[in-house]
Amino acid sequence: MKTIKDILLGRTSVRRYTRDKLSQEELDFIYEAIQNTPTSYNGQQFSVISVTDQDEKVLLYEITGQKQIKTCAAFLVFCADYNKIRVAADAIECPFPAFPDTMDGIMVGVIDAALAMQTAYISAMSIGLGGCCIGYTRTCDPERIAEVLQLPKGVFVVCGLAIGYPAESPDLKPKQPLSLVIHQNHYRDNDMRDDLLAYDKTISAYNRSRSGVTTDNDWISHIVGYYNDGMKYDIEGYLKRQGFEMRK
Repeated sequence: MKTIKDILLGRTSVRRYTRDKLSQEELDFIYEAIQNTPTSYNGQQFSVISVTDQDEKVLLYEITGQKQIKTCAAFLVFCADYNKIRVAADAIECPFPAFPDTMDGIMVGVIDAALAMQTAYISAMSIGLGGCCIGYTRTCDPERIAEVLQLPKGVFVVCGLAIGYPAESPDLKPKQPLSLVIHQNHYRDNDMRDDLLAYDKTISAYNRSRSGVTTDNDWISHIVGYYNDGMKYDIEGYLKRQGFEMRK
């Protein structure tokens, strides 16, 4: 196995995989790691749909356009899940509050699912696999994705994770300097524009020279453009249709 330092400091997004399947032992290791994820209140407000059937992976690829979904060995879909606790509460006739309809309720489910995904990613890398997080699973066509995965009310997709044996070794992508990431005791109060503009130039240079497909993307306008696109998605409407009323 790789060391935790190698895993955390050498992580890259792998989008091309060999045709090798995962053994049941490998899958069980990842599943058990997911099972032991820390969660809010130990409520375990998440579930994972493990998609290994090739036809279903191809269907999800056709919906999302994300090729790595159909070529990976397993596609794990991490969901916020209040269905299980609601069923349990009903079983003992315990009145169920509207907590899932609050912003904190949504955040608890999202955070639990995200922690589970990170656990899966790290455990997969530790046994020589590569992975790629696919947030578009959440936004591209949430109604259709929910239908394919047969998600009940009280469950919604947070993110997908493709895993498999790597068929590429992507360059390590530059991240923001520690001066922008780690704030000592309080949020930094000095001008950070120079650091941000320098990072923008670093990303631009990386995108022009990286191995594989190159682009002319910078960082600032590219991310702002992503936010603009994200505002077009009707996530609030989808959540309401999945049983989350999003109360003020």
